[in-house]
Amino acid sequence: MPTYPDAPRLDLVDDYDGVLVPDPYRWLEDPADERTVSWAAEQAALLEAERASWTTVDHFRDRITTLVSAGSIGAPTFRRDRRFFMRRTGDQQFAVLCTVDPDGTERVLLDPIALDPSGLTTLDTWQPSKEGDLLAYQLSQGGTEESVLRVMDVATGETVDGPIDRARYSPVAWIPGGAAYYYVRRLDPAGLPEGEEQFHRRVFLHRLGTDPAEDVEIFGAGRPVTSYFGVSVSMDGRWLLVSSSEGTEPRNDLWIADLEASSHEAPALVDVQVDVDANTSMHIGRDGRAYVHTDLDAPRGRVLVTDPTTPTAEHWVELVPEDAEAVLEDFAILDGDELERPVLAVAWTRHTVGEVTLHDLGTGERTGEVPLPGVGTLGGLVERPDGGPMLWFVYTDFTTQIHVYSYDGRTGEVALFSSPPGSVDVPDVVSQQVTYTSADGTLVRMFLLSHAHEPDRPRPTFLYGYGGFGIPMTPGFSATALAWVEAGGVYAVACIRGGGEEGEDWHRAGMLGTKQNVFDDFHAAAEWLEREGWTTRDQLAIHGGSNGGLLVGAALTQRPELYGTVVCTAPLLDMVRYVHSQLGRTWTVEYGDPQVPEELAWLLAYSPYHHVVEGTDYPATLFMVFDNDTRTDPMHGRKMCAAMQHATSGTRPVLIRSGAEVGHGARSLNRAIDEQADMLAFIARWTGLELP
Repeated sequence: MPTYPDAPRLDLVDDYDGVLVPDPYRWLEDPADERTVSWAAEQAALLEAERASWTTVDHFRDRITTLVSAGSIGAPTFRRDRRFFMRRTGDQQFAVLCTVDPDGTERVLLDPIALDPSGLTTLDTWQPSKEGDLLAYQLSQGGTEESVLRVMDVATGETVDGPIDRARYSPVAWIPGGAAYYYVRRLDPAGLPEGEEQFHRRVFLHRLGTDPAEDVEIFGAGRPVTSYFGVSVSMDGRWLLVSSSEGTEPRNDLWIADLEASSHEAPALVDVQVDVDANTSMHIGRDGRAYVHTDLDAPRGRVLVTDPTTPTAEHWVELVPEDAEAVLEDFAILDGDELERPVLAVAWTRHTVGEVTLHDLGTGERTGEVPLPGVGTLGGLVERPDGGPMLWFVYTDFTTQIHVYSYDGRTGEVALFSSPPGSVDVPDVVSQQVTYTSADGTLVRMFLLSHAHEPDRPRPTFLYGYGGFGIPMTPGFSATALAWVEAGGVYAVACIRGGGEEGEDWHRAGMLGTKQNVFDDFHAAAEWLEREGWTTRDQLAIHGGSNGGLLVGAALTQRPELYGTVVCTAPLLDMVRYVHSQLGRTWTVEYGDPQVPEELAWLLAYSPYHHVVEGTDYPATLFMVFDNDTRTDPMHGRKMCAAMQHATSGTRPVLIRSGAEVGHGARSLNRAIDEQADMLAFIARWTGLELP
């Protein structure tokens, strides 16, 4: 067993209305505490000593580098005669934003490395104006995701507006003409209660060239402090849509305003949906009708239509009903004189596999489907804002990098529109979807990547899961997965409850008081892999990040004998104090609030930090945390690591890897590759993977 750094245990106990909750490593929450600084330095030295036994780091770094060397391509965004898209060549650290001008000239508009050669600046999001002559874009530094909003003149590349800070997660809704836009900004933290600096968002109207301090507040006062807002303006500029949700709750309120009947500064918002337990969005079509995408009375989603002047549910007319087995993800409209009739294209995931159906826009009658390149995942449907018979979408699967395809509604032809700049030889891998049974009898699906459809012998196996926030695990190209299977392993992705694989009911079956279902589904996946001969317990590694870090933290504390190796990335682990750091309060709608006795009981039932038991032979465990993570505070990994190092009775190591000047989201390619190579090498070391 390694000799672990000294970590004093405090006799600190919090009293939650008679429920006593010990927290011996509270001091590790403060990164500036001298004890934390010393502990972290000793942990880094311990990691380096252990890394000497990881013999495959260079191999995995080289293979992942090769497998991503083709670069990447993104879906197009059209504005009149201009096209915007993201692209990364094999030697670039970040994807760059490009435009194709009306004369066909292609130019780079934004290159994060050109802006900051250190690689610490990321392009968070962007939105062209309705005419395409202006571009709103948001940059952040060092992984903080604290976006700063600016506006560029697309023709010259000059910055013409901004910077506007406190614009994290802000949409930008341009008004036609480009003189103004709606956006979301946090209030000035000066004067706000301590700990609420990340909250108190409002919707503002900003006019280009004016001081942001003079922006008109449009909406948000009086809403819960953790509210997130969405805002959009129809392409004709007439209709403003504003949505609101409390934190990450799986429902929203929605309003609409007629900007021809009220001013931009004081839009007369009318209820579409308020205090309804459903997630609803609205799109104003070129025909003037409002198209509604909702899970109201339809957990897998449906599409309805109404007049924007009568936007509430009693006026909705169903176009595309709920499918009993597929989740409705997106839709787009194809129209124009070249088509016999306008068409509604609808994207679905059927048990996580993508498909696109075609419907008569007027009646909703199904008229056909779009043939896809394979059995995989398709990304958002793209239509031209000014209309036409064409549709674009991205496609990927486990062995295919993202490509962009077009569909021609006149001919029914699907054609390759754009590809990654380079090419790469992909390892010979078999992918399949299997079904297994969870503890309560629920059928759960899982993807397997391996050398063959049947196991030839138990192999080192990498099991991944997420299980939260309604986020589905769908097939997608992964250099990490391919490098692992090529080296002789098996890679599995469990589509467990809490995600969105089977719609909103599937999500809600794994949140709040039903969270244990998520962990049971994951345990059952591991047991299936062992029972079917794919692996053994000593050869089984599990990995998850963010909410998936919570998943594997709960897995290793609930069933430490079931797993041989664990990699826990950017996790939540102290589920009593998660609300005290960063964005934690916005997630009480997903996990529960520790200040509510019933919900505290849910959280304490599985909170990994509180279920570390002294004398347990824990799996080999690597925590990967990031110093500038403003979503899941690295204190979770630090406290859990200290607790497990104190408690474990076995010889397998418990380690922590900290990343400086990087956060929860995007990072440079080299940093991402280094992280993945370390993870695979650690797993290889402790599952016994030997390179061919």
